[in-house]
Amino acid sequence: MSRRRLLRLLALAGGSAGLAACGRPGGRGDGRRELNVWTLDLAPRFNDYLGGVIAGWEGANPGERVRWTDVPWGSVERKLLASVFARTAPDLVNLNPPFAANLASKGGLLDLGPLVSAEAAASYLPAIWEAGGQDGAQFAIPWYLTARIGMANRRLLAEAGASAPPRRWREVPAWAEAVQRRTGRYALFMTVVPDDSAELLETLVQMGVQLLDGRRRAAFNSPAGREAFSFWSELYRQGLLPREVVSQGFRRAIELYQAGDLALVATGPDFLRNLQTNAPGIAADTAPFPPITGEDGAANVAVMNLVVPRQSAMAAEAVSFALLLTNAANQLAFAEEARVLPSSRQALSQLEASLARPAGGDPASQLVEQARLLSARTLRAARVLVPAIPGIKRLQAIVYTQLQRAMLGQVDSDQALAQAEREWNRYAEARWP
Repeated sequence: MSRRRLLRLLALAGGSAGLAACGRPGGRGDGRRELNVWTLDLAPRFNDYLGGVIAGWEGANPGERVRWTDVPWGSVERKLLASVFARTAPDLVNLNPPFAANLASKGGLLDLGPLVSAEAAASYLPAIWEAGGQDGAQFAIPWYLTARIGMANRRLLAEAGASAPPRRWREVPAWAEAVQRRTGRYALFMTVVPDDSAELLETLVQMGVQLLDGRRRAAFNSPAGREAFSFWSELYRQGLLPREVVSQGFRRAIELYQAGDLALVATGPDFLRNLQTNAPGIAADTAPFPPITGEDGAANVAVMNLVVPRQSAMAAEAVSFALLLTNAANQLAFAEEARVLPSSRQALSQLEASLARPAGGDPASQLVEQARLLSARTLRAARVLVPAIPGIKRLQAIVYTQLQRAMLGQVDSDQALAQAEREWNRYAEARWP
């Protein structure tokens, strides 16, 4: 059965939640109820950390115990959907926003608004908390974040006559032309492979494009949308983007950068550690820079969420555990250990203060810490640029496919955008009549 078919049936499964939940919290013969918690790809590296959080929660809730299951990233959707239909869904799940949004749209997730106090909600970064809502309901509690920054080859920058990459997208064409003319290399890589990175879709938003209207119909065929489609198609047609952006994903950007053939790559701070191992010569020339943005300076942030399936008979306990897991102290500890960013306002301030202190160690380690600090500071003007709405992957596939056609000269960019509008609206009208 296809994932789409499963998602259609999810509403029916969720409608039986009350019956399914009867007698559903399990136990181990000691009289304690069992809270079933799933995370993604954290074991075994973070066993001690999660074990400590679990012990703390169980100590404060002597009538309950936590059963923690860590699920591989690639199988969580299949496993969760299977558990829903088997009436064995977990009580709390760590999910990425697109899949969580699809589940929420089908009635599979609980509205957490009534279970989270205003004080608790205010402890998270406002833009991040708001990104977990849909149609007036709060379906997610934010956990950890990542924010891309720019990693640039200073040698190529210098050869191109620049001391830093541009800060705004409108400055990119002239800079990309200078990089290629003076170095023979490419300035940047932006994939339009439909099932790969959403980075290009995010750039459209940064360029002022509204993707959808209030009825989830296409709003991107606008003056800003036409300008953005022309921007990327012209860069490609002028030879200022690598030919492979239409056929290869973000991994190719990493390969080109490590080979010294790319001036800039947008990625996370720990990229430096891998670079120092895989291409030490390029790493020695690399420095972190703020990400390129639109005129308002907004950068993108990626969020990992915690959600409660509607089948759960222990929703209050699930929220209690989620709030402990994501409190300032636990988020700060996890951010330090996992080298991610916290969604807690207090934890983020504490992390910034820690990273701003003079770092010890070798220059390579100091550079990584500088990149982490820059990434943390990027959150001050960051938000989820592409909202996790149902069907967002379909929208990306439609937009990228049509932009490919414009880049390859099969149609002009305005025609490609109009075709993307028609294709999305056909899908939207069928899904949301």
